[in-house]
Amino acid sequence: MADDFTYVTREPPGPLGRYVASIWYARGRLRAPAERIAPTGSAVLGLVLGPPIVQVARNGSGDIHLARTGFLLGPDDRPMLNRPLGETWAVGVVATPVGCATAFGVDPRAVRGRVVGAEAWAPFTAVRRELLDLDQPSAMLAAVERALQDSAALREPALPRCTAAVEAAVAALVEDPGRPVAAVAREVGLSHGHLDRAFRRVVGLPPGTFARVVRMRDLLASLDTGRPVGWGQVAADRGWYDQAHLIRHFRRHTGTTPAAYVAAYRAVYGSEPTEPGFAPVVNSVQGATPGSG
Repeated sequence: MADDFTYVTREPPGPLGRYVASIWYARGRLRAPAERIAPTGSAVLGLVLGPPIVQVARNGSGDIHLARTGFLLGPDDRPMLNRPLGETWAVGVVATPVGCATAFGVDPRAVRGRVVGAEAWAPFTAVRRELLDLDQPSAMLAAVERALQDSAALREPALPRCTAAVEAAVAALVEDPGRPVAAVAREVGLSHGHLDRAFRRVVGLPPGTFARVVRMRDLLASLDTGRPVGWGQVAADRGWYDQAHLIRHFRRHTGTTPAAYVAAYRAVYGSEPTEPGFAPVVNSVQGATPGSG
């Protein structure tokens, strides 16, 4: 990230780590008017403490959401367009693939491919008020973590019986996203169809879609955007049929081609280290008037 943008993350320890992958703090101004945020394969909740943020899911084809106080981004395999209307100041939570219902109290199927308000998370209003009285990122992250621990403890007894099998399938696909889903289903003791239904219920995405998201996130994390990239070699090394196959998946996941993705990073950040999956957008996001949210 740029040196004028503070981005801090922490991974919650203990049982909460089953449902929450990370808690983050972000404050500063983007160097570009907007950014495309690649999907994580899980839900993301944000508490907006500064100016509103215009957000559009599914790479601009979803409804426009004006996040004045917070947002909940559902699981998807396409990027979100993100345009702050001033300095970004927010604290957020990335759920694990199985964590949306337990951490946030929201069925992931209901928010798949959507950005909605964060009010569905019961402690939202109280936690946001507490954050506005704090001034240190570490204290803010700790406050959100405490609220999440309470939320998860309340909802954990209602976990679907299929959750353990889905967790095992998630772990298998994270370890090897190229594995056939049918083989993973056999490994966790379910039929292909049963795993597909259970995965959609718990994660919000089909297992094959989730595997493609994981595979692309691994690729983005491995890229050095400050150096030339041989995309044909990347495709061969990482199991895509050919470069054209890689480009199709890359475009769906990031909203742009591999070459344009790297060029955008270089144009805005040069060779500075940056977070993968937050691709700058130089042009305006969308000309329509934002709605409330």
